[in-house]
Amino acid sequence: MTAKTLIEHDIPALSPQQTGRDALQMLGEYHVKHLPVVHEGKLVGILSEEDIFNHKLFEPINEYDFSLMRRAAILEDEHIFEVMRMMGELRLTILPVIDTDGNYRGLISQQDLLRYFAQTASFSEQGAVLVLQMPRRDYSLSNISHLVEDENVKILSAFVTSAPNPEYLELTLKLDGTDLSRVIASLERHDYEVKETFGALERSDFIRDRYDALMHYLNL
Repeated sequence: MTAKTLIEHDIPALSPQQTGRDALQMLGEYHVKHLPVVHEGKLVGILSEEDIFNHKLFEPINEYDFSLMRRAAILEDEHIFEVMRMMGELRLTILPVIDTDGNYRGLISQQDLLRYFAQTASFSEQGAVLVLQMPRRDYSLSNISHLVEDENVKILSAFVTSAPNPEYLELTLKLDGTDLSRVIASLERHDYEVKETFGALERSDFIRDRYDALMHYLNL
């Protein structure tokens, strides 16, 4: 999935001849806080609410200091993950898309990005979420996948995030089952710490069964 597949054609760009009042009306109409300014097919910059309020509303945009505007843009063939990274880091509600010649192709809105991820299998399919915490040196997705799939459970998605301790990381797994007791048991036997579960059957019955089995063994 590349940036050009998510281009939003319903939100127009601003022209330098429009005024701050025009821009403010468009921001409200399309429920965004930023809009691209395009002149002769080229991106001039990204106009924000703050830029508008630093000027008189009737003042044309071409009288603004364009050097102070953000000029962030993404190439149309970049992966969607790069779109997400840029929008998050720059705190943008839209991201302009350009081609390799610098021509403006359109924009991707924050809503488009959220809608795309909401419709992917990892979010739309039923299942449970498992969060593991481990030392970075012990991270092996292939090993973890093997342990999970040995219990007839499939991994729908996986992503890694940093833990508060830089020597550790967290691995979030979306799985296609809700009864994760056997998966959890297998992971814990291999010294993986299960930090959290979401959407899974309660672990209490599983823990109680393990306790009863242990008591039965000790009473032998």
